[in-house]
Amino acid sequence: MSEDPAPNPPDRDPQTYAAPPFDPELGAALAALATGPREPVTPDNLQERRARDAASRPRPTVEALRADGRFEVTELSVPGPPGAPDVTLVSARPAGLAGPLPLLYYLHGGAMVMGNAWSVLPRVLSEWALPLGLAVLSVEYRLAPETRYPGPLEDCYAGLVWAVEHAADLDVDPDRVIIGGKSAGGGLAAALALLARDRGGPEVLGQLLLCPMLDDRNSTLSSHQMSGRGLWDLTSHTTVWKAALGDLHGTADLPYYAAPARATDLSGLPPAYVEVGSAEMFRDEDIAYANAIWRAGGQAELHVWSGAYHGFDGIAPKAAVSRDARDARTRWLRRLLAQSGA
Repeated sequence: MSEDPAPNPPDRDPQTYAAPPFDPELGAALAALATGPREPVTPDNLQERRARDAASRPRPTVEALRADGRFEVTELSVPGPPGAPDVTLVSARPAGLAGPLPLLYYLHGGAMVMGNAWSVLPRVLSEWALPLGLAVLSVEYRLAPETRYPGPLEDCYAGLVWAVEHAADLDVDPDRVIIGGKSAGGGLAAALALLARDRGGPEVLGQLLLCPMLDDRNSTLSSHQMSGRGLWDLTSHTTVWKAALGDLHGTADLPYYAAPARATDLSGLPPAYVEVGSAEMFRDEDIAYANAIWRAGGQAELHVWSGAYHGFDGIAPKAAVSRDARDARTRWLRRLLAQSGA
């Protein structure tokens, strides 16, 4: 499985490219944000930005996640990769549902340097677990720069193997496991599907890839065209990729597990849902990934939300396009489960 050469970067100043306009509701929400979230992430301010991020989305307690008994929530410590610490999985499911339930194995976002397994759960539980009758395992993988590739991915793989092997204890169906994630978590989910395929590991039912972070090379047109026009820019993107990869960043022989956009053989993968905005840096790499799945004879459902920037549904959750995006994700999950005989 050789790697495609990096796409040719734009041949002129990215700011001279006309950019797709923002959806009016999304644009208004973005304009109303404080300047802090839009400041570039640099090696010098990375620790401060991590602290700011942690303060903005504090980790809820297990009791809070239980939501007055609506959900059963447990923290699990499971064996990590060889020679590495145990991995924490946050197990959650609607209370009182008889199993075995389908399982959503979820990887949080945060550019590989921020985020946690707890703060994403309220939305995951309300939007998917409750209406679809899903169990959820949210993975607390190690973050960069303290842990670089392949550590975070190996954490995710170790947790997935454990979950499938202990499906009966978790009261989940090992044949109906969906892996998913958003942004950096979406990139990790794509990498996890590749790793499981190549190692002969657990067979998963599908992969839910929400604006996945797939390419370290910053060489697509959209990565330049949209830099700094939303919440993210090339400086921030380069900072976090270097934090995640260290000296491997940008090298010709970087394994595609580290940056799935580098994979050229996407055959034998589970069906994918790929979502991205028309007005975000990740647009071209995500569209190319869905196309590569089709070219390999696989199944992918691609949604490019007009006028949407990265993380749009978190910034403007009540916007019409945000509601449509949430509905589309849920419909895909429901169809996938129905086709599996759920």
